[in-house]
Amino acid sequence: MGLALSAYFCLLLSGSWLLSRRLGQQPQHRWVRWLHIGLGSSLVSLVLLLLTVGIIGTLGEYGSLGHSLHLLAGIVVVALVGISAWSGSRIHPRRPWARPLHWGVNGSLGIGFALVTLSGWQVVQKYLPHG
Repeated sequence: MGLALSAYFCLLLSGSWLLSRRLGQQPQHRWVRWLHIGLGSSLVSLVLLLLTVGIIGTLGEYGSLGHSLHLLAGIVVVALVGISAWSGSRIHPRRPWARPLHWGVNGSLGIGFALVTLSGWQVVQKYLPHG
């Protein structure tokens, strides 16, 4: 989870840098755009990995899913990451709706990450030895 949060934070930084250059009408450095795309691809992979590990671990421990808010929060985060990646790939001057959608989804994703982190902490407490 730490890597996914780190990727999200780096995406926030690189995306903010791209936006500031755009608003200042300064030339973009292509490497920053490619870094942003690479970080986004990494985030998609990490979130899917976390989803897989979480489902397999929960099924192995409890035999079923849905024992906490963490599953719902995780599914929301997976969906938001997918929408963010899709909307980011749509950004083009002919699709002016894509950039604001990408920004809005990413803001919601920050809230989703906070919820999945808090609910995940509750899940982790179940696995820690009591004594």
